[in-house]
Amino acid sequence: MRIISGEFRGRTVVAPKNFDLRPTTDMAKEGLFNILNNQLDFTDSSVLDLFAGIGSISLECASRGSSDIVGVEMNAKHAGFIKQTALSLKIKGMKVLTSEVRDFLKIANRSFDLIFADPPYNLPWIAEVPNLIFASKAVGPETLVVVEHPGEVDFSQHPNFFRLSKYGKVHFSFFRLPSQE
Repeated sequence: MRIISGEFRGRTVVAPKNFDLRPTTDMAKEGLFNILNNQLDFTDSSVLDLFAGIGSISLECASRGSSDIVGVEMNAKHAGFIKQTALSLKIKGMKVLTSEVRDFLKIANRSFDLIFADPPYNLPWIAEVPNLIFASKAVGPETLVVVEHPGEVDFSQHPNFFRLSKYGKVHFSFFRLPSQE
């Protein structure tokens, strides 16, 4: 996994071979962050990275200046790897929690500017991910939610859906609460 931009641009982070991963491809991640750069100022944004894996999105956000990042990863080895990587890069303001995402969302007690979720593509409850996020206190009036998913999953009928971006087999659905004008 390569960090695309920012302070750690070009750094490669290699997870142990025994990790069961499907990291976001560099092409998809670059496309995603091109979109996000027009939506957020990373230096002032809080980020929640659900199903954090090896921290690809968290690390990219940190590299771009985010100093308020929470990664949630159920696999203790993966969470430990993210913590070790953040430590080796001297990243401050990044917390990694070893928790099941549904459990975390039930106890979330603050909102974030960006919530990114990259559930396993074969997750039996993948279709419920946006509903679980929007039912939590992690979403505030200005929160941008992005869910990575396979093409077989269609979130376009979700009431908070507003955009789909495709990069090969990687799909990103974007969500926001309706504006409160």
